[in-house]
Amino acid sequence: MFQLRPAGSAAFDPVLVRDPLLLRAPQLRDFEDWAALRDDSRGHLTKWEDDWTAKDVTLSAFRRRLRLWERQRRAATGLSLFACRLDGEALIGGVTLSNIRFGASRSGVIGYWVGEGFLRRGYGGIIVHETVRHAFDVIGLNRVEAACQPGNEASARLLGGLGFEREGRARGYLRINGVWRDHDIYAVTAGDWAARPQA
Repeated sequence: MFQLRPAGSAAFDPVLVRDPLLLRAPQLRDFEDWAALRDDSRGHLTKWEDDWTAKDVTLSAFRRRLRLWERQRRAATGLSLFACRLDGEALIGGVTLSNIRFGASRSGVIGYWVGEGFLRRGYGGIIVHETVRHAFDVIGLNRVEAACQPGNEASARLLGGLGFEREGRARGYLRINGVWRDHDIYAVTAGDWAARPQA
């Protein structure tokens, strides 16, 4: 039978563990750690994503984010997870699997971030690996896409190392800090993933 949506809700309520990280749904109690990490990482993050105002990191704004993420989870159109260290659960970053489509497409788009104080420790690779594995093995997608600005060499290396292939450049793909920026589009399919050396 043709499956339009994944079987069961567990696919959209995961706890993913790969030492030294745990990926789980964001919770209201994460607000202070999230706001502090985003603020501490502002100089790094705003090179690759839109800047935010003081009102974007308030408790009420965080509550709105949680409600949005919950609506997407319930509709099986998105999955948002926070990445925490297993030893004390310090928040180190996050990941979203968005624009999830079923039917003939069975695809989604991954986006991820790591706080500036946690860069170059392999955390980004773990976050993306475990989310993509979940997308293929549990949710049942066939394709995961990612967008990366030209010049973001660390992200391009991370994606290439996980089997993503660059498929081309999307002009004016995202508006970053008031400027429409080109992005390189990468993708990995379930077949690519199964054929790659296991990590």
